[in-house]
Amino acid sequence: MGALHEGHLSLVREAKKATPNVIVSIFVNPAQFGAGEDLGSYPKQLKTDSMLLRSIDIPILWAPEITTIYPKGFATAMHIKGLDDNLCGAKRPGHFDGVMLIVAKLFNQTGADIAFFGEKDYQQLSIIRQMALDLDFNIKIVSVPTVRNAAGLALSSRNKYLNADELIIASALPQSLQEAAIAIQNGENIQSTLMNSANKIVESGFNNIDYINLIDARSLKILEKWNGQDARLIAAAFIGTTRLIDNISIK
Repeated sequence: MGALHEGHLSLVREAKKATPNVIVSIFVNPAQFGAGEDLGSYPKQLKTDSMLLRSIDIPILWAPEITTIYPKGFATAMHIKGLDDNLCGAKRPGHFDGVMLIVAKLFNQTGADIAFFGEKDYQQLSIIRQMALDLDFNIKIVSVPTVRNAAGLALSSRNKYLNADELIIASALPQSLQEAAIAIQNGENIQSTLMNSANKIVESGFNNIDYINLIDARSLKILEKWNGQDARLIAAAFIGTTRLIDNISIK
């Protein structure tokens, strides 16, 4: 959705390894914002983004007008069962319906053969994979690891909302997840570990925790026990009005 940062550029670099014919799409999608969310204030810097992409030799920037995506009379909606029942899907009803709709349209408009998505939005990545499979998109979905700053904070366009003090506070989110991952791998009780992590995040200066869970990496189901399967520790929390998400792998 624009406001490009090093996390986005990591996707671009991976794409350039696969093909010289790289398309970057930018579209701030109103269909994935709920009432009272930050659509109006979401950072928009298309000119700067365009110059950045030119500087790294990206041949095509696809930045359609809203009337190209949602012309007069547009009436189609999308929904997925199961993968959006919890986490951000439960906290932001309709969000992933809008995500699937725009991604499906961008797949068709660009004619892409491969699409690269970051693991920071892990639920989104899982839903897009399932959508591409279910709807027979002849497209390979490639995941790219989360890019972090020196303090471990996942890079995000929404980090622009944070002041210098809040950026320091924000690093408590990934640090707490890392500590929880070690505890769970060492056999500690999951529920008490997650409760301790949530308390540490709030004590560090976050306003509140939206959720913090251990989930199965494929089904996204919340795990009460970990038996060594591929899993993710995943969380969302607020600093002021800014909602940050993060996740780390446990194997």
